[in-house]
Amino acid sequence: MSQKPNRIDAITLEVLRNAIAAISDEMNANLVRTSYSPNIKERRDCSSAVFDAFGRMVAQAESIPVHLGAMPYSVEAAIGSVSSFSPGDIVVLNDPYAGGAHLPDITFVAPVFIEDRLIAFVADRAHHADVGGKEPGSLAGDTVEIYQEGLRIPPIRLWEQGILKDDLLQLILANVRTPDERWGDLRAQQAACTTGIDRMSALCLRVGESMLTNAMSAVLDYSERRMRHQIGQLPQGEASFEDVLDDDGVSEGTIPIRVCVRIRGDRIEVDFSGTSKQVRGPVNAVFAVTASATYFAIRAFTDPEIPPNSGCYRPIEITAPEGSIVNACLPAPVVGGNLETSQRIVDVVLGALGKLAPERSMAACQGSMNNLAIGGIDPRNGKLFTLYETMGGGFGARPTKDGIDGIHSHMTNTLNTPVEALETSYPLRVERYELRPGTGGEGQYRGGLGIRRDMTCLAESARVSFLTDRRSTHPYGIEGGDPGALGKNVVTRNGEETALSSKGTVTLQYGDTISIQTPGGGGFGPRSRREKAAIDRDLREDRL
Repeated sequence: MSQKPNRIDAITLEVLRNAIAAISDEMNANLVRTSYSPNIKERRDCSSAVFDAFGRMVAQAESIPVHLGAMPYSVEAAIGSVSSFSPGDIVVLNDPYAGGAHLPDITFVAPVFIEDRLIAFVADRAHHADVGGKEPGSLAGDTVEIYQEGLRIPPIRLWEQGILKDDLLQLILANVRTPDERWGDLRAQQAACTTGIDRMSALCLRVGESMLTNAMSAVLDYSERRMRHQIGQLPQGEASFEDVLDDDGVSEGTIPIRVCVRIRGDRIEVDFSGTSKQVRGPVNAVFAVTASATYFAIRAFTDPEIPPNSGCYRPIEITAPEGSIVNACLPAPVVGGNLETSQRIVDVVLGALGKLAPERSMAACQGSMNNLAIGGIDPRNGKLFTLYETMGGGFGARPTKDGIDGIHSHMTNTLNTPVEALETSYPLRVERYELRPGTGGEGQYRGGLGIRRDMTCLAESARVSFLTDRRSTHPYGIEGGDPGALGKNVVTRNGEETALSSKGTVTLQYGDTISIQTPGGGGFGPRSRREKAAIDRDLREDRL
């Protein structure tokens, strides 16, 4: 917390806090509106945020949790790599080992100047449907080093004093399968940064540089005070929890993630000692991803209304042993760390916190983003295409209510790709899209249902990669509730079904169908306590 309190009245602070948050929201809206790919335009797999001149996150658009807790590490890397900023500069990066999370997430960082004075930064991050690598969509369940996953971009200026560095752009576009779409999405990210710069500049001119600078610092202190208060209300002590990933896509056997949470006054320590060492397959997470998942879990468990920013996270101390699956070292592959391991980190942190405060606990959600990438040549136009998709599943039951059916949970907050948009953009036909009855864990309160999405390939020799979990280890129930049902991946050829592993790549020919069937959420409390009215409703709505 700042040594000197920020002298700003509460009403002015709240007005300016919301004004800065609104700038983040407008940035993200413009990014979605001007993007080219269905992954961003339809699924909204992107995030935006505002930072002060020191690189501390002040406000974020409430979009993708796994992006936002990690984005401060990108801004820190950009500031550390660029000796001095000028108006019109935009730094681009995606390197997980230099401030990024995984290669498909490309981050833009831009300074905000008033005359010659740096007053803030704006940043946005978007998941690009392809950044090169061994498989279309830059997603493969069997990579063993990051060099197989796509193009790594260290923090470097793509625009310098407002001038596009075309040689760097051409280098990027030459290494991706869908360059026109990538350039369109990169321009959308630039547009979002321009929006943020314009709005922050206008706000500064309206209220004054000193007032705005003080307000940004005061917002951080305000969030810190609220988080410390919330932590202080929790029972003191420590609790441990362990859960596993199914596998790493390369080797057999589950992968344990262990955590010990210690509450000491108004601080909280989260210690991942004892977690598996980094593995050969692509489920390793860099520290930024682990921090992001931890911050999300604690904010959700305490008070989700606390303004999310760097001040909110000051009372949280994270220990993640270097070289472990939650703090991987180069050249470990990491695409699934951001996608799947982040989900399990949330599961273990919430599990430990639930032991300390059972009245706030919840059963496990589906525990997977159910990632799917499909790429090949579109027979309609002869061009390469790449689809990237995540899918919802069952939300965990709570102490007072059932879980939610067929929803994205925890570290992903994306939408689905609508059937109409998917079939228009890609040579695919959606055969089934429905809830999976009986997949929610039974209990006094039932876990949410998983979903099933079947897509038939209308191209020849399309490569399909899937990176999923909870196919062999169930989402846990609590307080006597049953676990959620497992997910399934199935391919159908000539009427014959073949079960697939949780992670891998297959080739589909014209007429083959891929089916992704997602897990259900865990139940809460023994099923004997479920009210008859709730059971009748389950039967009536075909949930059992």
